[in-house]
Amino acid sequence: MTTRIPDITLNDGNTIPQLGFGVFQIEPKDTVRAVRTALDLGYRHIDTAQMYGNEAEVGQAVRESGLDRRDVYITSKLNNGFHRPDDARKAFESTLSALKMDYIDLFLIHWPLPTLYDGDFVSTWKTLEEFRHDGRARSIGVSNFQVAHLERLAVQTDTVPAVNQIEVHPYFGNEEVREYGRANGIATEAWSPIAQGKVLDDPTLVEIAEQTGRTVAQVVLRWHVQRGDIVFPKSITPERIEENLGIFDFELDDATMERITGLGRGEAGRQGPNPDTFDYVPS
Repeated sequence: MTTRIPDITLNDGNTIPQLGFGVFQIEPKDTVRAVRTALDLGYRHIDTAQMYGNEAEVGQAVRESGLDRRDVYITSKLNNGFHRPDDARKAFESTLSALKMDYIDLFLIHWPLPTLYDGDFVSTWKTLEEFRHDGRARSIGVSNFQVAHLERLAVQTDTVPAVNQIEVHPYFGNEEVREYGRANGIATEAWSPIAQGKVLDDPTLVEIAEQTGRTVAQVVLRWHVQRGDIVFPKSITPERIEENLGIFDFELDDATMERITGLGRGEAGRQGPNPDTFDYVPS
């Protein structure tokens, strides 16, 4: 596989591969094999999280791949139970320990949790700034932050998040948050890029896939990439993992892009929790 995955330059000067491999809901027992398959095929960006429970297996897969650590981009995210600064510091240490790495490329606050911790995600963000300053996190960012949350960080802290990882797919464009990111130099990462599979039978997308000679998943991932977002589809099926790489040798024209964007359903299209009210903390 010789697919050339484009890089995006973040606001801190670091670069990130625009297409990555996600390990959300991949069982630890399946993670090493799936990540090894992705790395063997040419992926160089792996997205995990403390709450996924598979950081150690991601680290193992990278070591077994024989690739230089510097050639693999690793993201992880802070567990919702560890927002208080001292807890966040210990949790970050545990991530590095699980990965068996001395730095991580990108570390995110997984959810803002505005109804918990007295709504104080600002002190959590300031703790992540420490990790960036000491070099153990090359870049720092957030996930599932709404515009109001980002505006608070802009007023009360010194560092603009490098990325905001949010739910984005054809049924839920999340345009207000994406536009704030564009205006303020925050790259958008799209999670649930195919709406947990719900868009795969959409008649409009099926028609576009037939016209382009691609799968629906490839068409949707191509839509994400042409919009400038970072995307990391998840699969444990080698054929699907390889298929998802095949999005850089075709383009969607403007009219097709608009048709796909036009499938948006506003808030009704959201598949995951609303960040303004989400308050899950693992027991």
